[in-house]
Amino acid sequence: MRSSNPVICVLLAVATLTSFASAADDTLATKKCKCPVAGTEFTVGDAAASTQYKDAKVYFCCPGCMKRFVADQKKYAAKANLQLFVTGQAKQVHCPFAGRDANPDQSVTVDNHKVAFCCGGCKGKAAAAEGDAQLEMLFGEKAFKTGFEVVKK
Repeated sequence: MRSSNPVICVLLAVATLTSFASAADDTLATKKCKCPVAGTEFTVGDAAASTQYKDAKVYFCCPGCMKRFVADQKKYAAKANLQLFVTGQAKQVHCPFAGRDANPDQSVTVDNHKVAFCCGGCKGKAAAAEGDAQLEMLFGEKAFKTGFEVVKK
């Protein structure tokens, strides 16, 4: 005699899917990032505030920084885009300059994460820049649109 209860099967399936979603949230919660306004480093799970941005979330060290960001997103866009990349909410899909396929052998490290380029010329251009100029060059709106995409949930 075979006894199967469809309700139990559905509950087990829901529990399994919930645990996968929870594991993904736990992974994000442990990622380190920097507040795009103040530059303070923290883990996503310790963020004091967050807001929706490009179908993802940007995290902040305090509610005051979130308010400043919301009031002038353009000013903080490069650092917010970098945070999306660092937290895995966005992935690199092309060279941020040329829009061609990125070559992992042609990369520079930005905030402890590799950004790849199509050729040595693009890599050299990025490597020559430093600090905020480099961030703007690689993660400003134009470069972000060319080389990155927000990961679909």
